[in-house]
Amino acid sequence: MSNGRQSSMADVAQRAGVSMATASRALNGSPGVAETTRERVFLAAQELAYVVSPEASRLARGTTRRVAVVVPHISRWFFAAMLEGVEGVLREAGLDVLLYHVGDCEDRRDFFDRLPARRKVDAVVVLAFPVDEHEQRRFQLMGVDIVAAGGQHATYPYVCIDDEQAGRQAMDHLLFLGHERIAMIAAVDPDQPAALQQGRSDAYYAALGDAGLPVDGQLVVTVDWGGAEGATAMDRLLSLRNPPTAVYAHSDEVALGAIRSLRRAGLSVPEDVSVIGIDDHPVAELVDLTTVRQPVEVQGEIAGRIVVDLLSGQAAQKSVTVPTQLVVRGTTAPPRGARQRA
Repeated sequence: MSNGRQSSMADVAQRAGVSMATASRALNGSPGVAETTRERVFLAAQELAYVVSPEASRLARGTTRRVAVVVPHISRWFFAAMLEGVEGVLREAGLDVLLYHVGDCEDRRDFFDRLPARRKVDAVVVLAFPVDEHEQRRFQLMGVDIVAAGGQHATYPYVCIDDEQAGRQAMDHLLFLGHERIAMIAAVDPDQPAALQQGRSDAYYAALGDAGLPVDGQLVVTVDWGGAEGATAMDRLLSLRNPPTAVYAHSDEVALGAIRSLRRAGLSVPEDVSVIGIDDHPVAELVDLTTVRQPVEVQGEIAGRIVVDLLSGQAAQKSVTVPTQLVVRGTTAPPRGARQRA
């Protein structure tokens, strides 16, 4: 407001040209409000940066029995598995889930612009995408509990893995086998403003440094997330005069793409080139891929339990780091020269 005071429900109602009761029903998602009217009220609340008072929020907490889950991807295995874990725990506690898909930057901006007026839920769970400072402030305007699952360290409760530790488990395995010329296929999500897996890249450089090995920039290829992109990255690595003897991929999908390119080039895995990924995708065991396992569904379940504890007034965990595990299968072995010397 121009006089510096915080906007009220009355201000929203006046701007939208409706009664306070109608404005309240529209913002709370109650029935009996025409969709055009509801949109007009949301727009007025957005223009006025309407903030629900903490007192009103506390009074309303637990009344909707609904939890919003915000996810950047629905079709990918990782996000679907984490969503399944969250939803199962919340459903058992008698809570309904409202799913918000923010698939690209435009969806994301629209979601956060409209966020302060969304008083349809008692809590929000953010699945595996980094929330910047501006978006955190928009969340705070809601006056509800926020929980992050997978890859988000924030001021609100979160559950995740240690990505750098997972990367070190992968790299240390390759170094233990005797590999010195190790490539990294780093994967980023083009639809998100920051990479979740920075720790996985940090692990690569730290492991080489600890082993006294130089960093060869030609052995680092950064691509968009996905199997086809992993194959493209492997093609680039194979075009080098001195290709790598091992490949560390940021994810199993990327690793599987790399293996496809290697086999199409007539090379054997792991006889010619070893490959390791991270995640333990359901397909990894079928193709005998060496990987670093992270319990994805478990992270979702823990996030769900944190929400339940918060809404019931119980003491909730503030941060949980779930351990990862090296799973050695058939795509890694000592480099050919080391096997011959042995």
